Amino acid sequence: MHPFSYTKVSDTREAVTAGSRGGRYIAGGTTLVDLMRETVERPETLVDITGLPLREVAVTERGGLRIGALVRMAEAAAHPKVRVLYPVISEALELSASAQLRNMATIGGNIMQRTRCTYFRDVTADCNKREPGSGCAALHGFNRSHAILGASDHCVATHPSDVAVAFAALEARVHLLGPDGERSLPFADFLLRPGNTPDSEQALRQGELITAVEIPAYPRPLRSGYVKVRDRQSYEFALTSAAVALHVRRGVIREAKVAAGGVGTVPWKLPAVERHLIGERPSESLWAAAAARAADGARPLQHNQFKVELLKRTVERQLRIVGGTK
Repeated sequence: MHPFSYTKVSDTREAVTAGSRGGRYIAGGTTLVDLMRETVERPETLVDITGLPLREVAVTERGGLRIGALVRMAEAAAHPKVRVLYPVISEALELSASAQLRNMATIGGNIMQRTRCTYFRDVTADCNKREPGSGCAALHGFNRSHAILGASDHCVATHPSDVAVAFAALEARVHLLGPDGERSLPFADFLLRPGNTPDSEQALRQGELITAVEIPAYPRPLRSGYVKVRDRQSYEFALTSAAVALHVRRGVIREAKVAAGGVGTVPWKLPAVERHLIGERPSESLWAAAAARAADGARPLQHNQFKVELLKRTVERQLRIVGGTK
């Protein structure tokens, strides 16, 4: 690990000032500390933000939900409002990492975490995300766990977060505070696809701090859930996953929100699946027909072609469960 300085801040203004000078924010540290140990990350200054007042979970005036950036994953998963209003979020969090990590890691840190691509974490391997212009070893290496959606010739790494898939499905917004004041971004615009610049992963400006994630209000009743397919049941990242939320009124689907994880360079919204569901009556044939669109635009690699069919089956399974026909 390389030498670094450390400072702890007590208010958001102090944090933003330190961040704008190049400091890296740290809270639970469950990702950043690992990357520092492996010399993938070499920050000169760490800014400890654990003392900031960003730990509230609250229902908004319109009936949505606002989760502070420093709420621990375990706290968010267990919160009564999260479990009742958006069980898809609780389920995604509970299927993430280990209990010990969930007790430390924060919501803001979770959506900021970097890929688990083995080539990214191996400093001897070519990786455009870690060292721009060096190449992508995964393209012609062992790429079973890599992306089939949103990849480019420069990067095929997947985004590892489970709860980010739920946020993408629910069309959340990320609230930010920086030197120029407050702003918010749609979650779909916060995480960036690799394109020609895979080292740019979030649409953050210098010194900006995540303050909260806000989920909009949806018509009730809203049924939602998350499913994750992985090589083992305990502490493993997704081969594929699906977050689904459905509002069914008078036997017709009025709202459908669907996203997938483990298959995209970012949590992957599935608008073609959603369009196929709106205005239809829940049925086994509907779930299969909608899920058939889940892999539209997929570009599988040598070792992950199985993900195309696995994604379709996973989405169909979760539509059936949330839709109440199983």
